[in-house]
This record gives sequence, C-alpha cells and structure tokens, in this order.
Amino acid sequence: MKLLIDFLPIVVFFLVYKSAPEFIELISPILNSGQIDYLNSLEPIILATAVLIPATALQIAYTRMTTGKFEKMHLITLALVIVMGGATVMLQDKTFIQWKPTVVNWLFAAGFLGTHWITGKTLLERMMGQNLTLPAPVWVQLNYAWSAFFVFSGLANLYVAYNFDEDIWVNFKLFGLLGLTIVFIIAQSLYLYRFINQEER
Repeated sequence: MKLLIDFLPIVVFFLVYKSAPEFIELISPILNSGQIDYLNSLEPIILATAVLIPATALQIAYTRMTTGKFEKMHLITLALVIVMGGATVMLQDKTFIQWKPTVVNWLFAAGFLGTHWITGKTLLERMMGQNLTLPAPVWVQLNYAWSAFFVFSGLANLYVAYNFDEDIWVNFKLFGLLGLTIVFIIAQSLYLYRFINQEER
C-alpha cells in the first residue's frame, strides 16, 4: 500500500499526460475561457508537470494525516518537484522534469551512503531496526544494495530520456521505475528470508 501511495503522483502525471484534452474538459467548468485556452496551448508534458506539483503536495498531506508525521523522502521529493517542475512549467522545457527522477534517486543514494559513513549506522537500520534484527554486516550490505539501486535507477532514467521519445519516457517513469522497484524489493525480501528464518528457530 505504501509503495502505491509513493507512486500516486506519478500515476496522476501519467494519466494527465495521456489524456490532456479530456483532463482540460473535465476541469473546464471551474475555469474561464482564457484559462482553458491557455491550458490547451500547453504541451501535454507541461500540463502534466503542472498537475504533478499539487498532486505531490496532496500526497504528503495525506501521509501526514494518516501517519501523524512527514517522511523526509517525501519532503525532498516535493522540494525537487516544486523547483524542477516549476522550471519546466515556467520555461516550457521538459528537460527539468525529465532530470527530476534522476536527481531524487541520486540524492537518496547519497543519503544512504552519507548516513552510514558519518554516523556508523545505516539508514535502513534506523528505519527498520525496531522490527527486524539483522547482523551488522547484513545491514551494511543492504545499505550498499539500496544505494546502488538508486544510482542505477537514476542512470536508467537518463538513458531512456535521451535515447527514446517523450511518450516512451513517460511510460518508463511510471511502469519502468515502479517495476524496477518491485523487483528489487522482492529480491531483498528473498535475501532477508534466511535471516528471518534463523531468527525464528
């Protein structure tokens, strides 16, 4: 469920991009003719980016209401969506929003590595240590695995953005990155299974 909530703004971005005329028609009752003409003049990716910004803010508000706290990763993502998404909308340049997933992933990689190197304790252990007991080397291995995954995801995003057309990149932004995340989480779960079994014996 949490994974779906995390990807919800991307789903909204995808749906608006794929059905921009229908989206404008849907919200037209609350707009004046000038606003409708302006939205119709925008490229779908610019319109989708403009919708992504409030969608991300609503995601964070929902998380705050249901969990009672803000997640740092969500706040970092929101900041980058506002900065890079805002630049995309104002300058009418999709480059900024195409770089956003890469910047987010690389910042997460830096956070995972930096926390371990500076404090001596991995970020994963801080997040999951109360619910899962693992040997210290395993926490370190998982930390490096997540860091590598974030670096790879950022590189994959740039590869698709610069080697395929815009429509394929939008598909990859949702299905590709989500698929990679699910596969990685499954692989991590299989890796952890033996340690969980040992703990239960």
